[in-house]
Amino acid sequence: MRDRLASLTARLVITAVALVAVVSVLVATATTLAMRSTLLERLDRDVQSSIGRANDHDNDQDSGPRPPLDPRYQGPGTLIANLGNATPRGCVLSEEHRGCKALSTAALDVLARVPQDGGVHSVSLPAFGAYRVKVVGTSDGDLLVTGLPMTSVQETVNSLIGWELLLTLLGTGAAAAAGLLVVRRQLRPLHEVASTAHAVAALPLASGEIDLTERVPAHLTDERTEVGQVGAALNTLLAHVESSLEARHRSEQQVRQFVADASHELRTPLATIAGYTELARRRPDESTVRTALGKVEEESGRMTSLVEDLLLLARLDAGRPLERKPVDLTRLLLEAVSDARVIAPDHRWRLELGDDAVEVQGDGQQLHQVVTNLLTNARKYTPAGTTVTVRAIQRDGMRGFAVHDDGPGFEPELAAHAFERFARGDRARTRGPAAGGAGLGLALVQAIVTAHGGTVALDSRPGDTTVSVELPLTGD
Repeated sequence: MRDRLASLTARLVITAVALVAVVSVLVATATTLAMRSTLLERLDRDVQSSIGRANDHDNDQDSGPRPPLDPRYQGPGTLIANLGNATPRGCVLSEEHRGCKALSTAALDVLARVPQDGGVHSVSLPAFGAYRVKVVGTSDGDLLVTGLPMTSVQETVNSLIGWELLLTLLGTGAAAAAGLLVVRRQLRPLHEVASTAHAVAALPLASGEIDLTERVPAHLTDERTEVGQVGAALNTLLAHVESSLEARHRSEQQVRQFVADASHELRTPLATIAGYTELARRRPDESTVRTALGKVEEESGRMTSLVEDLLLLARLDAGRPLERKPVDLTRLLLEAVSDARVIAPDHRWRLELGDDAVEVQGDGQQLHQVVTNLLTNARKYTPAGTTVTVRAIQRDGMRGFAVHDDGPGFEPELAAHAFERFARGDRARTRGPAAGGAGLGLALVQAIVTAHGGTVALDSRPGDTTVSVELPLTGD
């Protein structure tokens, strides 16, 4: 029972029925009181008329000696009594004047206690019931009492109460049926919204690619209505959940790809080391051993560099705090370009610096790696004779640099993958004569710059490729 009453439909219907019942009871009570008051006023006027007729008869001198109370001048059911003489007496007229039933002593005692204030009062007479009576004095000193029974008033009021009770019950029942129908109809859109939520809840959202296409219908998203507000909010929530699930799936795919690529990158030098080790064991002559040790050293260095890059990416992904010190970006660019001229003399290296030194807050070693990686990519993946221009950037609130080359550039459909981990040079750019590398260079650039609170952007077309790095002044 409690579960049934917990539903919104049941509570709304109960509330509506209760309001109808309370209003009906209040209206019925007011009607009953008004009807009773009206009937009593009419009965009181009849009592006044009755006492008037009795007085007129009592004061009629031309009629000769007559009994002080003559039932012939009163209507059926009228109470008449004389309390002023030594022997109080009175009676109640029967129907069609067929008799007058005498009042008992107890009834006369009740009448004797009625106030003589000229008003009409209600009394309950033993064996006769409720009456409205009035007491007046006559000219000869008697106390004349007349009254009329309240039976008709009570019967009318009781009949009215019975009809009101019946109509209240019927109205309450009709209100319950109509309320149930209307409330269910009005809450039907809410049930449709709930069905959408249940459909989404039934989907397997734990892992894998999720096709979250469930949405609340458009006609239930009108924010001018309460149901529309709920529907629109649910659609917004589902859109956020869908984007979050897509991001999670992409992250899962990237992790899997990352592990696969890292395993592949480590497997190649390990296989080379194993092969040359086996060669040195089988042919232990000096030249073979020297060659094998050289390849082992080369591949070990390659593995060490790869592992260090992976560890740095892991630290950056974990959000470990960076060193925050002033870094002279102008000097860093000058040193990096000087080194590049020595390493790749067949490229043309240009450096554009402003009059003022460019200084930022951050980790100098990591920022040096950013510059070195970008210059290495420009050297390795462009042909000889390519001009590489390094330009310092300094404007309000931001400091940084840009590396531009006039090489073949990134292929348009692959430019978006340039900063992905293990994105090879042969995938993102036309390879130059010095191809190679693990494909972590630009991924490290983006991770380091992002950790410093900056941004890195790529703009590439044939003969015009620019990578821009911007860092905040505070290093946040």
